[in-house]
Amino acid sequence: MRPFLPLVVSTALTLSACTGSPDEATATSTNPATNPAISTSGSSSLSSGSSERAGFEEFTVTNHGRFDEGWAMAFLPGTDLLLITERGGALKLRDQATGEVREVSGAPKVYHVEQAGLHDVVAGPTFERDGTVYLSWVKQERGSEPRGVVARARLDTESAELTDVTEIWQQEPLEGAAHFSLRMLIQDDHLFLTSGERAAFDPAQDVTSTLGKILRLTLDGRPAPGNPFAGQGGRADEVWSMGHRNPLGIDQDSTGQIWSTEMGPKGGDELNAIVEGGNYGWPEASMGVNYDGSDIPDHAEGDGFIAPAAYWAPSISPGSLEIYDGELFAGWADSALVGGLSGRTLVRLELDGSDARVVGQWDMGERIRAVEEAPDGSVWLLEDGGRGRLLELRPG
Repeated sequence: MRPFLPLVVSTALTLSACTGSPDEATATSTNPATNPAISTSGSSSLSSGSSERAGFEEFTVTNHGRFDEGWAMAFLPGTDLLLITERGGALKLRDQATGEVREVSGAPKVYHVEQAGLHDVVAGPTFERDGTVYLSWVKQERGSEPRGVVARARLDTESAELTDVTEIWQQEPLEGAAHFSLRMLIQDDHLFLTSGERAAFDPAQDVTSTLGKILRLTLDGRPAPGNPFAGQGGRADEVWSMGHRNPLGIDQDSTGQIWSTEMGPKGGDELNAIVEGGNYGWPEASMGVNYDGSDIPDHAEGDGFIAPAAYWAPSISPGSLEIYDGELFAGWADSALVGGLSGRTLVRLELDGSDARVVGQWDMGERIRAVEEAPDGSVWLLEDGGRGRLLELRPG
């Protein structure tokens, strides 16, 4: 276990009251150096909140339309197309050259309640040859509680049609509609999948359950050979790391190191360097407190858990993660870009081994659900909620 040297990120944000899940709280900036609002059409300028921060930049921000509860997006290899999921169940295909948006037929039926719905999408490694994509969503079968699922399918970009949708993985069913996670990363011939603890706390420390875990699967959804907990019963053969709450972002840096953002309790959001067999502590250790105000032991050296590389206090509710590897933004290579939901922010952290350092933070004015790097190195953001904007960021 690496030494306990997490970076705490003070966001200068005050959480307001909300009627939904605490994870979906809204936030208001109290920083006097806030950014100007982004215009609803055309382009505008956006600068960082403090000139004293390293990495002070200015962006040109362009609005490319609105989507209803956009959750994830993927630039499709070998095309000029962007594939976008809407949590209500729609799958949209945007032509980046013309701006035309088509709805994809054949999308699966989803259970759309609270945090449940159509979630992530990634292109398979053979996409350019056969159109393979992976989708995650939540379903509820008759007589059962909701569960997350992952499927492999074929996307015909000419006809905007999804076919051969085949479920390859299912989460344990559980009552409620929170903390599904279901973010995906393909690394070589493995599919990494984040699976939240469904707001049930204890499953995160049960190695035989897939809840509260990051899983390593084959590309057809089976447990990957050589996983660290294989042979311990139940579904332990699928588990790569454990002790997670609601990990809503996953990506890899240039060395192959996997990182994950995790929505924690109040004041306990995390960025974690994911290691094989690691236990990240939830619900036994956290840098936050429960929403009812009850205490959770802080991470401490010798507690047997891996502390976060960075955590946020107050919370920003990280809903996504993109690790930049382009050249358009000079000096950004191997930066983690984190979108905040309650924080309404975009944060840039420089990564070094298993360490992270915040070098930029921008008040975006709206909840940021997804962050994605385009093939040309521009950064694209998808706002959360009804009629959320699709925004393109380029150096100013």
